[in-house]
Amino acid sequence: MTHDLSFWSLIVNASLIVQLIMLGLVLISLASWWVIVKKALVLTSAKQAANQFEDDFWSGIDLASLYARISHQKEEVSGMEAIFLAGFQEFLRLRSQPTVDPESVVSGAQRAMRAAGSRELDHLEIYLSLLATTGSTSPYIGLFGTVWGIMNSFRALGLAQQATLAHVAPGIAEALIATAMGLFAAIPAVIAYNRYAHEVDRLANRYETFMEEFSNILQRQSYSLRKSRAEVARTPAAQD
Repeated sequence: MTHDLSFWSLIVNASLIVQLIMLGLVLISLASWWVIVKKALVLTSAKQAANQFEDDFWSGIDLASLYARISHQKEEVSGMEAIFLAGFQEFLRLRSQPTVDPESVVSGAQRAMRAAGSRELDHLEIYLSLLATTGSTSPYIGLFGTVWGIMNSFRALGLAQQATLAHVAPGIAEALIATAMGLFAAIPAVIAYNRYAHEVDRLANRYETFMEEFSNILQRQSYSLRKSRAEVARTPAAQD
């Protein structure tokens, strides 16, 4: 008796448990590839947006003009633009209050930027946990299918009157397919997760550096404003 050992035939003739495991691995693999493609687009767009904003920010443009331009954008603001918008908006709000000292103005802007930065990082990190889970669990899911298939093969072998390799080979082959599918789902997910996690960390460092540099600029502007107010307040007294 000959057995069809083609890939598709082994899948079709596998036991129900092994077929369900294979189907689950296929769905997991499709989901991870969807995340891989989506995160590649999102991170590429985030890096390009950061480069463009840094070019605008350090071009010598007036911060108020840059703030007005970003505020009136029709598309959703994200990345460094969102951090800048949150920090400068809070800076303007606190600076308009005469009783607020410069340190409080800058610290308020920093808190607003940190909150905006956390939201941006959460957006960049979304779905990365799916890749990590796929990479860590898919091999074990495939291994479970392999163990189950081999167990069924040996059970059938025990019931056979004459034990030959032809009785064992199909069951072992279909069982090993589950392991191969588990590795096929896990390997790209692990590679993508490590790469994307590194890129998110690099963007996080860029955001943190920008917040520090922007805070220094706001601090200088805040102290300049206090100095101007002090000079204006002394002018009438000097004239009297």
